[in-house]
Amino acid sequence: MIVIVDYGMGNLRSVEKGFLKVGVDVKVTSSPRDVEDASAVVLPGVGAFRDCMRNLDDLGLLNAVLRSIEKGKPYLGICLGLQILFSESTEFGHCRGLDVIEGKVVRFPAMGLKIPHMGWNTVRLRKAPPVFNGIEDESYFYFVHSYYVVPDSDEPVSGTTTYGIEFTSMVWKDNIIATQFHPEKSQRLGLRVLKGFGEFAKRS
Repeated sequence: MIVIVDYGMGNLRSVEKGFLKVGVDVKVTSSPRDVEDASAVVLPGVGAFRDCMRNLDDLGLLNAVLRSIEKGKPYLGICLGLQILFSESTEFGHCRGLDVIEGKVVRFPAMGLKIPHMGWNTVRLRKAPPVFNGIEDESYFYFVHSYYVVPDSDEPVSGTTTYGIEFTSMVWKDNIIATQFHPEKSQRLGLRVLKGFGEFAKRS
């Protein structure tokens, strides 16, 4: 069973509906046991990094998610689910992340563009993860964020996007696939990403 982690933040139902629409069974849960027993984990999220980490910790989900990743279970992070993989965030002061991927989360610099970065933008592929099977380079996906990830190494960078600056919009490292964009809001290609994750989870 693929579980969607419910920690009190994010558009969980739209993610759930997206998976169900492409025939992938999922379960929304706030139970650490469910996360530990799952075959794959999806962690979506919208909001502040610190609140996300605190809620996960308060619900006993932080260690459950981390153990699932360490065991090699397929993990799909969406927006905040990408950002918390990193070592730290500068949002509202310094906050530690899961430190699964070395690097930090920073705010877009002042550059004459509206913040948050909101709307459709392209993803330039450096290495296509399994969930991108059949999706062309520089396809459009939907973004809503004011902060972005800065990995210490280029190794996990799977895709980049330009909004004033070029930033990492997707990572792929072993069992981990995570996107800054929202597949559940990205129509046909977003649904293909969700279906691709379901297939990736089956093969793992």
